[in-house]
Amino acid sequence: MSLRHSLIELEAVLAIVRCGSFRAAALDLGISTTAISNAVGKLERELAVRLFNRTTRSVSLTYAGRIFVAQIKPALEDIQKAMNTARSQQETPSGTLRINAFATAAREIMAPLVLAYLQRYPQVHVDLVTEGRLVDVVAAGFDLGVRSADLVPSDAIAIPLGQMRRMAVAASPAFFESRAIPQMPQELLAYPCVRVRLPNGALFRWRFEKSSEELQLDVEGPITLDEASLARIAVTNGVGIGYFMETDVRDDFAAGRLVRILEDWTPPLVPLCLYYSNRRNPSAAFQAFIALARDFAAGRLAQ
Repeated sequence: MSLRHSLIELEAVLAIVRCGSFRAAALDLGISTTAISNAVGKLERELAVRLFNRTTRSVSLTYAGRIFVAQIKPALEDIQKAMNTARSQQETPSGTLRINAFATAAREIMAPLVLAYLQRYPQVHVDLVTEGRLVDVVAAGFDLGVRSADLVPSDAIAIPLGQMRRMAVAASPAFFESRAIPQMPQELLAYPCVRVRLPNGALFRWRFEKSSEELQLDVEGPITLDEASLARIAVTNGVGIGYFMETDVRDDFAAGRLVRILEDWTPPLVPLCLYYSNRRNPSAAFQAFIALARDFAAGRLAQ
């Protein structure tokens, strides 16, 4: 005989013990007296043991019933606690939200979106993973991904974040004290440049565009790095000319630590997108992040 039974049968036993009668337990659970009697009878048949002594005036646990209740009560309390926790996550943003992004994309959304989200919803933990390779965010266990729009999977739901993105060519003021400032991208081939290696091992080619002219350059220089923050350190210290996401060096331009060149050769890039797969019953934390991202994209958040 199968020992698998529904939670209602176990809850019925505990309700009768708690309330003192079948009738009171039925009212407590919101079911009929017949239904609770049938549930207990079914359970007793499956267990092949009587759980209650019944008379017309009273009901009490048998010896086997007392042992059974002592063993199932903690387990059912744990189940109820887990269900309440799950329900609360649908009401109040909490738990962990996992996001995968390129490092440059993560830096762009960090302060205006991710940190703004954490300030609003302190019960949520954000796990932000940056990597250069493309990953299947669903298969890798992430809730959301952030990539340029041209790299978002076709079957994903995407939210264009709408912020203008550009590259910037820069060097330290001291670097140009004894050198002429390049006026054309091709002139960079005669200057020391800080090179960057991509996650796949290839050297990053500097891309330029103006009017209908496009070109890519394999620059030369004294150092090759694989992280933009390291390249920024090298360039601000006068090692050579660098090629950066504009947002990564905007403060350096404002403070005079870097000088921007060839600005008319770096047009806007494809915008960033937040993307995710369609899901049933998304958590409150997930829904709140999506809502905040839409406000960010629409310019309703402080940048």
